[in-house]
Amino acid sequence: MYMSTASPLPDWFVCVGIQSWDLPIGSNAKDMALELANISRVLYVNPPADRITRLKNGRPTPVDADCPAGHLRQISPSLWVLDPATTLESINWLPGSTLFDGLNWLNNQRFARCIRAAINQLGIGSFTLLNDSDMFRSFYLDKLLQPARHVYYTRDNLLAVPYWQRHGQRLEPALMRKANLVVSNSPYLMHVARQYNPNAVYIGQGCDLSQFDAAAPHAYPPDLQLIPRPRVGYVGALSSTRLNIDWLVSLARQRPLWSLVLVGPEDDAFRQSELHVLPNVYFLGAKPPADLPAYLKHIDVTINPQQRNELTIGNYPRKVDEYLAMGKPVVALRTETMRLFEPHVTLADTLDEFIAGIDHALHQSPGAVTAGITFARQHTWATSVAALRQALLNTETSTLKPA
Repeated sequence: MYMSTASPLPDWFVCVGIQSWDLPIGSNAKDMALELANISRVLYVNPPADRITRLKNGRPTPVDADCPAGHLRQISPSLWVLDPATTLESINWLPGSTLFDGLNWLNNQRFARCIRAAINQLGIGSFTLLNDSDMFRSFYLDKLLQPARHVYYTRDNLLAVPYWQRHGQRLEPALMRKANLVVSNSPYLMHVARQYNPNAVYIGQGCDLSQFDAAAPHAYPPDLQLIPRPRVGYVGALSSTRLNIDWLVSLARQRPLWSLVLVGPEDDAFRQSELHVLPNVYFLGAKPPADLPAYLKHIDVTINPQQRNELTIGNYPRKVDEYLAMGKPVVALRTETMRLFEPHVTLADTLDEFIAGIDHALHQSPGAVTAGITFARQHTWATSVAALRQALLNTETSTLKPA
């Protein structure tokens, strides 16, 4: 069902971002587009490839002269995905700003021509441009496409990632300043955004918990059956930039009768870590997403032993909602965002508090389990998109202007 024509908001959303529709991992932008398509019409634009990537992959380079829209796919009655038929120049390595900005303007023009061709093909009139953290390729799209509303979505502190640092330190704040509205999935990122735009709003984090049903039957994974209990587990990518390996090593050493179960792909630091020689640590590898609830079902306590750094301090860990939805006690590092989960999650500032929290969580009451499930299931994409739409409506009547 589309928005009523009486609504002051445009009937279309054009979504750009840094993740492709077909990327086989969770994507906030994709989930938000799917939910937006329930109340509006959506054009989701995949990021175009740069020249170096095309050369590495051996793909032919599209001709940019006329820049047709590219491949336009209809996903549902109200949702289309555009694969742009263009190639952008690889410019992130350039030092300074003058040359980068000139070439980035040309890249944005190429990108915008493809989007404009799709807009014309679909008969899109007034629309809201929703930019999911694409601070380079989409920096000038508000000027080139002239949307009715320009929304910037920040859902991770990308400036802590080396790729984004050189030019992002300058461009992301500028992009926030000129947006009509900045929305975020964590209070921390909202406060950061408000340094540059007073019209910055926290809209929460949506989660698809349809598979994570504690009451449903879940097969007992064979590689988990022989691991002794109690099982303390982490399910997700094992990344040393996000997770504290030292805490995990100390946990395994101080509690030798506990089994530390790690489910997910490892980076080099995890592969080379001391964890692999400890007898009570079990690496089960990456699993298909559909199998993850079964592993969680048969883990006793779940953990999120994050690093406290610029990359993690503001992020919203969706896995914690998945843990809670499966009826599992959770122990995690305390961050500003994790405070949203109190009192349903045990939060720790130190290693000793972390281990003590697991001791306590092994004896969690049935009432706490039920409360955690109810809390997690409040975090839906429908709720998050409703908050986005309300923020847009408020922007329509607000006297606030971007700084």
